[in-house]
Amino acid sequence: MSAQSQYSARHAGQRLGALTNDSDEFQYELDDQPMLSDIDQAGGYGHGVFRDRVPPPAARTRTLINEGRHGSYRRQVSRNRRIIPGVVIVATFIAVVATMLSGGEASWPSSVATVQGEIAKACQNPDVKSEPGQVDFACDQATRQVLWVFSLMTSNDDPSFSDAHTGREGLEPIAPAQGGQLAWSLNLHSPYDPLNPIDSLEIAARAINSIIGGASMTNAKGEPVVQPGLEGNAANCLRYTGSAALEFRAGFPSVCVNPVTSTAGQGALVADIYRRWIVGASPTAVQDAAILFENANNPGDPQVQAILKQLPGSGPAA
Repeated sequence: MSAQSQYSARHAGQRLGALTNDSDEFQYELDDQPMLSDIDQAGGYGHGVFRDRVPPPAARTRTLINEGRHGSYRRQVSRNRRIIPGVVIVATFIAVVATMLSGGEASWPSSVATVQGEIAKACQNPDVKSEPGQVDFACDQATRQVLWVFSLMTSNDDPSFSDAHTGREGLEPIAPAQGGQLAWSLNLHSPYDPLNPIDSLEIAARAINSIIGGASMTNAKGEPVVQPGLEGNAANCLRYTGSAALEFRAGFPSVCVNPVTSTAGQGALVADIYRRWIVGASPTAVQDAAILFENANNPGDPQVQAILKQLPGSGPAA
């Protein structure tokens, strides 16, 4: 081998050794960065001061073997701290969903859905409005639950309901004779069938609207007679709408100037309808009708559940 070659080999070996030492020192500094950062943040030691206290390589090797690399440990702890809250949130969400699925949500008896479908058909008849005032509380989309609430309370939603004591038949508390008298004005098929749920609900809607808005008719002498409804009373209008103002028109029953839109006002109106329709109804039954009406979208209300449990043949569905 030539002298030049020997020199080159020695020079390369020295450079390799220097690079190796530089690499070890660089790795050492990387390993110590978290510790340096901690001390800088905690007490104000500078990098130079800390390096003066760095243990020799042999001591560092023993520390790494016995305790592991400090930076790696801290990174693992930091990662765990980020993961644990997420796991807790997911576990909590799963527990809540499982509780809802296992417990279920309260709902109306299944028969209510059937009657709601029948009400949709019955309310297609435009003649269910009161005459001549055209009040239509019973079939308005916002208040038509009055029909299935009354059906639920008086017949448990059974279109074949029959009460031998009172002679009442069908879903609603209307005697067949009364229904027959109204049937002609509703353009119903003849004869009127109280056990047909659509017939029964159409008659019920017309009766409820007449109780609210009154009616105009001709007496036996051929003279016009105006029969006021619940809205023909100023005190009632004050309870229903917050205003006692009445609208007067010749030949028409008086009605409240303001519409009945509040939940409390509609509940009071429903209670009065039930009281007038079910002659002799108890104060509890009257109040129950209002509660069911007001909570048509909230069958889980404790008061609703208590009422449903008391209705014969009808219990809360879960």
